[in-house]
Amino acid sequence: MSDNTPSNPLQSVIVQAKKAENGEKGLPPVHLWEPDYCGDIGMRIARDGQWYYDNSPIGRKKLVRLFSTILRHDKDGEHYLVTPAEKIRVEIEDAPFVATLLHVTGTGRQQVLRFETNVGDFTEAGPDHGLRFEIDPQTDEPSPYVHVRARLEALISRSVFYQLVEVAEIEGDAFGVWSHGVFFPIGAADVVRDVE
Repeated sequence: MSDNTPSNPLQSVIVQAKKAENGEKGLPPVHLWEPDYCGDIGMRIARDGQWYYDNSPIGRKKLVRLFSTILRHDKDGEHYLVTPAEKIRVEIEDAPFVATLLHVTGTGRQQVLRFETNVGDFTEAGPDHGLRFEIDPQTDEPSPYVHVRARLEALISRSVFYQLVEVAEIEGDAFGVWSHGVFFPIGAADVVRDVE
C-alpha cells in the first residue's frame, strides 16, 4: 500500500494529517482549511477521553495526539478532523479532551492553574481560557471544564476537580478558584459554609 492509495478512510486521514503536520512547531492551522465534508467514518471520543475508530479503541498515543492536533469544533456544533484535503465528523460524548493533571502556583489572585490534557496539551485558566462548572440536575454531580483552544474544551477529571476544591476560596457569595487574576465560581458560598 502506498501513501497515495490508502486502503481505508482512517488511513487517508492519517496520511493527510501527517502531511499537514509537516514537522513545523505548533498546531496545524485547521481554522484556515475548508475542505469538502467527507462524512462520518466511525470516529468517536468517549467521555473518559478514549478515542475509537469503528468501535475499536485507538491505543497508539502518537496517533491520538496527531488526530487531536487537527480536531476542530465548528459553528454547526459538530467536531471534525480537518486536513487541507478532508473533513471527517467525530462524535464527542462530552468534551474532546480530559484534563488529567493540574499544577498550581501562587495563591489568591496571583494563583495560576495550569492544566495538562490526556493528549499532551497545556492550558492555563484565565481571561482567554475559562473554567466552567455544570451541575447535573438529576445527580447533582459537577461536570467541570477548561477551555483549551478555539472552541475545544477539556472535561476536568475527578481527581483534578478535587484539587481545585482544595485551593478554592470564598469570594463574596461564591466559592471558586482564582487563576491569572480571574475568579471562577464553582458554587454558592453558603453551601460551603453549611458544610464547615
